[in-house]
Amino acid sequence: MIELTNVTKSFSKLCAIDQVSATIREGLIFGLVGSNGAGKSTLLRLISGILKADSGTITLDDEDIFEHPSVKQKICFLSDSFFFFPNATAETMCRYYRMVYPDFDSAAFYSLMEKFGIPKDQKLATFSKGRKKQFSLLLGICTKTQYLLCDETFDGLDPVMRQAVKSLFASELLNRNFTPIIASHSLRELEDICDQIGLIHNGHLLFTQDLDTLKCNLCKVQCVIPDPAKEEHLLSRLPILQYEKSGSLLTITARGLREDILRRVNETEPLFAEILPLSLEEIFISEMEVEGYDVKDLLF
Repeated sequence: MIELTNVTKSFSKLCAIDQVSATIREGLIFGLVGSNGAGKSTLLRLISGILKADSGTITLDDEDIFEHPSVKQKICFLSDSFFFFPNATAETMCRYYRMVYPDFDSAAFYSLMEKFGIPKDQKLATFSKGRKKQFSLLLGICTKTQYLLCDETFDGLDPVMRQAVKSLFASELLNRNFTPIIASHSLRELEDICDQIGLIHNGHLLFTQDLDTLKCNLCKVQCVIPDPAKEEHLLSRLPILQYEKSGSLLTITARGLREDILRRVNETEPLFAEILPLSLEEIFISEMEVEGYDVKDLLF
């Protein structure tokens, strides 16, 4: 289990991570989402021990990650920007990773290379962005580290490869002690595979919750309420994150259980009312609007 307690990190006058506390449980896929420049990449680098926090603690099973190289060996960090040795081939990087990660599985690596159709003797500099991403992910998975930290894992992958990576993650989760931590802007992809979600904004971790719990505690409802006074009374009673009105149709996103929200709507004697499915992207937009990051302000 990884625990962060009051973690702060600044670069000159910029506070990138501000008093972040969280617990990342073993054996789950943890998704980290946030606005551009929110601090996702910095937080991953802190967790992996690449950066040292200015204050606070980051531990893996109660051992400080930054101070203990043996603990760092349980974590592999895959950056969004690739770094391979000049003129390196897959063979070159395999030899290097074997030196750094004692449990690196060469047999599994070459087997996956063959399945993905990646040549082992071709220079990596000639690979496309998507092919480099595939190769980087295969290296990370074959380190057999307990934690795999992925920055923008699915960026540059085509739909077939995205499904292949998800299947690899699922297989690793079933067969060993494995916990992927994925920072991504692709909320649709995270929604498919993540068990737990953390939302970061301006260096603050707004929440970490199980995805199912998060969806259960938010509700989106459409309704038509003929009485304006009852509609106004409803809006004043609900903990609303977002609402829109088009003609007589009112769409509300509010905190609370769907049964409670629907009961309150039905008390207004609506002509029509129904619960709508709520995606992770809609949850993200609603939470960001609460924090003052309103998409409407970005439209011209």
